Amino acid sequence: MFMLIQLVVIVLAFVSYEHEAIAAYVPPYTSIVVPVNKHTDAAKPLYSVQIMTAYENMQYLHGNFLIDIDAPFIWHDCIVQWNIYPGSCPSNTLCTGPVSCEEYQCTDVRASYGYKNPSCAPETNTSTLPGWGFCTCPVNVVNPVTGSCSQALLNYDDFTVNTSDGRNVFNGLYGAYPNAACAPSSTFASFPANVSGVMAFSTSPYAFPAYLYQPLKKTFALCLPSKPAPGVLFYGTGPYYLFPQSNVDVRSYLSYTPLIKHPDSFGYFISVNSIVIKKRSINVPMDASTRLSTIDPYTTLRTDIYNGVVRRFSMVTKRLRPAKPVAPFGLCYITSTTGLKVPDIDFSLPDGKKWTVSTTNSIKQVTSEVACLAFVDGGATSEPAIVIGTFQFEDNFLEFDLENSTLGFSSSLLRKQTSCANFNFTLTNSP
Repeated sequence: MFMLIQLVVIVLAFVSYEHEAIAAYVPPYTSIVVPVNKHTDAAKPLYSVQIMTAYENMQYLHGNFLIDIDAPFIWHDCIVQWNIYPGSCPSNTLCTGPVSCEEYQCTDVRASYGYKNPSCAPETNTSTLPGWGFCTCPVNVVNPVTGSCSQALLNYDDFTVNTSDGRNVFNGLYGAYPNAACAPSSTFASFPANVSGVMAFSTSPYAFPAYLYQPLKKTFALCLPSKPAPGVLFYGTGPYYLFPQSNVDVRSYLSYTPLIKHPDSFGYFISVNSIVIKKRSINVPMDASTRLSTIDPYTTLRTDIYNGVVRRFSMVTKRLRPAKPVAPFGLCYITSTTGLKVPDIDFSLPDGKKWTVSTTNSIKQVTSEVACLAFVDGGATSEPAIVIGTFQFEDNFLEFDLENSTLGFSSSLLRKQTSCANFNFTLTNSP
């Protein structure tokens, strides 16, 4: 009996030690990291992340996905195939497993987490796969370039990304297994070259962040490049480092403002109290909402707000030579070889915070001789009243904390002598 008690004590001690060891384990990485590329060969500037999609012939295949912080789920160029075995998938094609129309995910996505667009056709359960005894799950997707609606098949997907400590990219890998959707190759004809998917980074439970788990924190940081060199997207807590300040955590540059939930969107909204140009405020009505967008190229303002901004900006830039407006812009200038230097535009936020839009994010060089204020009139009934677009994001570091519902923003990193293209993507061994 005594020996039995001793054995139980030893077993319990071992289990306790094992649990403590697991609890004490701290992985060498704090985030996952992917490069962000800028594309200017579509109807509007767009940005993509590169993610590993399949392992074939002893190497990973890579796919480029548009970054969409509003999209309810991921969709890309692939085919669903219920019986996948070596050699069964056509060459240069990504095959994934189908979700049946009878499964919970199908009903859930269609009812609560799908694309809502009047141009979309009804989703039915009539499609099947050869030799498979179940119906597939067609879901509607909306092309972010053209706005057109088409259908894709919900699937079980598999993505792989590199890990990072915020300074280095490790050769260690992290897998995510979302429910995404497969769309025909023709759906992506309007996309930038070599981009064949949409990566959802919204608050939807079917967006990419929902499939990333401990030890990663529910935070992603986005840094859009202004040049062809890649920017960076992290998921997980910091730190984050950019050259040449290799010992300065970018989080030290950030101010924070609350993220606001919107009942009809999975996107990200903030509160803007006013827009300030050279100490003069343009009022933003209290009921006006402000959405952040990775698809809209320029900040769009409802007409009443836009007119106020243009009037004030025209007044403080009277010394500049006006040029004939170039669509979609309403206020343009003749430039010389030295370019333009204009006053900052500040988005005044709650708690006295301000997001400063400097010249590089407010003036768009349209031709060699004309530059324009990169704000667009959205119309008298525009809803939301303000949409902050990607030109204003470039070389700004944005941290979306999904757990605490806050947005961290740096304003222009160029004023800190760095940029979004200054992350070191050289692979190193995990420590």
